[in-house]
Amino acid sequence: MSDTLASLRRKINGAGDLKSVVRSMKALAASSIGQYEKSVLALADYDRTVELGLAVCLRNREAAAEQAGRPGGGAKAVDAIVFGSDQGLVGQFNDVLADYVAKALNPLPGEKNVWAVGERVQSRLEDGGLPTVGLFAVPTSVNAIAPLVGQIVVESEAHHGEGEIVQLYLFHNRPNSGATYEPVSQRLLPLDESWAIRLSNLPWPTKNRPEVIDGGERTLQALVREYLFVSLFKACAESLAAENASRLAAMQRAEKNIDDLVGNLNQTFRRLRQTSIDEELFDVLSGYESLSKRKTH
Repeated sequence: MSDTLASLRRKINGAGDLKSVVRSMKALAASSIGQYEKSVLALADYDRTVELGLAVCLRNREAAAEQAGRPGGGAKAVDAIVFGSDQGLVGQFNDVLADYVAKALNPLPGEKNVWAVGERVQSRLEDGGLPTVGLFAVPTSVNAIAPLVGQIVVESEAHHGEGEIVQLYLFHNRPNSGATYEPVSQRLLPLDESWAIRLSNLPWPTKNRPEVIDGGERTLQALVREYLFVSLFKACAESLAAENASRLAAMQRAEKNIDDLVGNLNQTFRRLRQTSIDEELFDVLSGYESLSKRKTH
């Protein structure tokens, strides 16, 4: 069925309204990216403070080696926390991450315990042969990240017995330049000797290094918990920034497609209008010629 001028005009107006929505979503995604990136930058000073505190506790390499285990030595289970997305218009965000997690975890020995942040990435993981033991809701703002991290820490600790050695991995998408992202991973536990030695060798900002007078072991445990908190918070914030970067890229593609569609519709509208004008002019000329012939006769 051929388009009429009225139907084409409705399509052009509808495309214009849709473009306004796309522009609003672009602005919201760009604003959200900045919000989450600022939260990661704001956490950098706190992260540095925690590392300096750990450096004081682990300044002796022998003490560090005694406190920390070997890489994966004695670990019976592999825990993984995967930060995904539950929002639409993010393309292959969850699929790329799920494939990356499967390739990283499948070769590792031991029982796999996977916690998913987001129902969509959970379904992708289970389709890839990685059943999950827990599910968390994706936070919708910076203020909701800290409570989520607390829930993850509590549930992961409750899943294992006291003193049990586990390997803990983080998986998430990290934003790149140009509204793109890439899947990355980080092993948080066990705290191996190289990790402890790196921290113990961090330079102290002043000449006078502090001493832990009492409760050195408790101080170390508290700093390790803060180290886990900072790592989880950063991974979650980067994942949310990457999600909005993916949405921004999708909106940019949608805006370009809408512009192309509007251009084609306008071209068709002008051509059809010109054809209609030509037909009307032809009818007028035909009528004039017919009337002229009648008057002559």
